[in-house]
Amino acid sequence: MAGGIPVVFIHGLWLHATSWQPWVRLFEQAGYAPIAPGWPGIAATVEQARDNPDAIADHGIDDVAQHYARIIEALPQRPILVGHSFGGMIAEKLLGEDLAAAAVAIDAAQIKGVLPLPLSSLRSTLPVFRNPANRHRAVSLTAGQFRYSFGNAVSEEESDDLYARWAIPAPGKPLFEAAAANFAPHSPAKVDTGNADRGPLLLVMGGQDHTVPEAITKATAKLYRDSAAVTDLIEFPDRGHSLTIDSGWRAVAEASLEWLDKQQLDRSSDGARS
Repeated sequence: MAGGIPVVFIHGLWLHATSWQPWVRLFEQAGYAPIAPGWPGIAATVEQARDNPDAIADHGIDDVAQHYARIIEALPQRPILVGHSFGGMIAEKLLGEDLAAAAVAIDAAQIKGVLPLPLSSLRSTLPVFRNPANRHRAVSLTAGQFRYSFGNAVSEEESDDLYARWAIPAPGKPLFEAAAANFAPHSPAKVDTGNADRGPLLLVMGGQDHTVPEAITKATAKLYRDSAAVTDLIEFPDRGHSLTIDSGWRAVAEASLEWLDKQQLDRSSDGARS
């Protein structure tokens, strides 16, 4: 809806931006002005992205963050960011830089300072880490790998359907950068968790997530303890990493909308950039 607060949806690895379409429609109905742009190099459709994996290869966290920062700069006012997985990390990063009015980070990838690395997370990322050359390549998941990493909390039939509809190749570079974050002083996975003047942040976690287990999200929340800004945490105990795209997506989206409504964000033209 024209005139509403802009909302920028940011997808993560292995999912196409069009997987946000149901969320876009719901947020439009709620009076927001949502968009769901893809990562740099990703084609407009799932089929095109699968046909040209080299276009996304070797894009790292900073590339993606700067890409969305440019999109934000073109908007009439600071937007709300809603990100999933690595998109959640990017949302946190941009919020910490005061580029957003608020952010919802859903099963967000680990940021610098997060120490837990559960075995399920290692298994989920093994298709990338098994070959060091994948740092500069795009990597695809098989349906079985997608089932473990995304669709473990839904039926195999639903997982296979989600894979067929939305799965695309993903760059390996962000995963290598995140894995080395705690050993790199200037890691691109660093987020300003101490910023007391940033907008409110909602962390959402799925209790059955293999890729970003709840231990990672809880550890992330602890890093925000020294900030006076709003940081809230919601758990969906029976949900996996596919919680933004599977048959239960609406519950997550509606919880996000309810939380945003409580933040009393400026919906008027006064919130526009000068």
